[in-house]
Amino acid sequence: MYKKIFSLLSLFAPLGTICAQSNIIDEVAWVVGDEAIMKSDVEEFRQRLRYEGTQIEGDPYCVIPEQIALQKLYLDQAKIDSIFADEKSVASQVDMRINYLIGQIGSKEKLEEYFGQPVADLREELTDMVTSQQIIQQMQRKLVSNVKVTPAEVADFYNSIPSDSIPTVPLQLEVQIITIEPEVSQKAIDEVKSKLRDFQNRIDSGESEFSTLAILYSEDTESAKHGGELGFKGKGQLVPEFANVAFSLSDNQRVSKIVESEFGYHIIQLIDKQGEKVNCRHILMKPKVSFEEKNNAKLRADSVLKAIKEKEVSFENAVTLYSVDKSTKNSEGLMTNMKTGSSRFEMQDLPAEVGRNVYKLSEGEISDVFTMVDPKGKEVYAIAKVKKLIKPHKATVESDYMEIKNVYMAKKNAEVLDQWIKEKQKQIYVRIDEKWRNCNFQYPGWVK
Repeated sequence: MYKKIFSLLSLFAPLGTICAQSNIIDEVAWVVGDEAIMKSDVEEFRQRLRYEGTQIEGDPYCVIPEQIALQKLYLDQAKIDSIFADEKSVASQVDMRINYLIGQIGSKEKLEEYFGQPVADLREELTDMVTSQQIIQQMQRKLVSNVKVTPAEVADFYNSIPSDSIPTVPLQLEVQIITIEPEVSQKAIDEVKSKLRDFQNRIDSGESEFSTLAILYSEDTESAKHGGELGFKGKGQLVPEFANVAFSLSDNQRVSKIVESEFGYHIIQLIDKQGEKVNCRHILMKPKVSFEEKNNAKLRADSVLKAIKEKEVSFENAVTLYSVDKSTKNSEGLMTNMKTGSSRFEMQDLPAEVGRNVYKLSEGEISDVFTMVDPKGKEVYAIAKVKKLIKPHKATVESDYMEIKNVYMAKKNAEVLDQWIKEKQKQIYVRIDEKWRNCNFQYPGWVK
């Protein structure tokens, strides 16, 4: 129940937080550290749950303030540990949520009428909420970062589950993939480089601002919204070619040389450096692929598929010879489920284009050639093979180790967080108004 409530800080939860109730006679219900929990905070949270259709098990005037208090524990520790939200990521999430709300309600004007306040005020409230959400998630990840499990522990955990409680694993599949990318003409590359050199000259001469050109022309649509700014990143968070140049910059008035990466061509401008992290702007441009080049790639993919079907080459060898997907090339094309870390997918977890082309296939069958957008944002031609089809079954350690491990890890993480909360309760000042004390709290340590 608590987990469900806490999860309402996800994508569409904020609706209720914005509908403050003007008829509430406000009062301080709790104080956690130097933060007050007002009766209005509780009512707004309750309204949000009602909007979401979520039932509260227990007295909402007990459950809700405790949930808010738990959030304040994490935020207090985050201050101590100097954990901050990524401003650019927060802004991006807020934009997404605002756009979603506008799409649901019909227009910006209707949104303002519905909530009784300007979008700017709505944005400010959402920004505060998303910022807190990010900080809490980072704090939780830090607290459980040292949790490790061994295969023996996973086996012991599985053996401790009553036989009638062992979960059923739904249909899963392992998929191999070959991707073939259209070749880009030198002419298209030269055109992109020429545009970027023009941008360099305009920025260096003071004719144009880097941020303005990024907004207008960068094909990294996410950073373009923020004038090309990426936020502070470590070297490991950037592709090597980009990182090498970004970290070498020292003059924030100059623009870098043109940098080629797997995403396209960039120019970079330094904003600031802090320790092992750099904040910079960039403009990304991608050479345009002609119809002829796309058609040639399709023909290459068709010929590869023909060779596989006629057994001139195995699917696995074709991956080595022809596939451009670096993430699967060294694993015979086997895709990895980023959600679980295993090679198994439930159908809905596959990339949409892949799922549409394999859902009718049996084990060992190969799809026709299809188009998809790869993680770099490039359109490629793909061939998929169902390597293994795992029918629904009762989970076993032998066949479902990663799934059981993930469940056990989640259990251990929850135990670590529970213990941390109990210790944190002892360290932080908490005062609960008499009218709000008569509760059966999840964590009794609130009342001292």
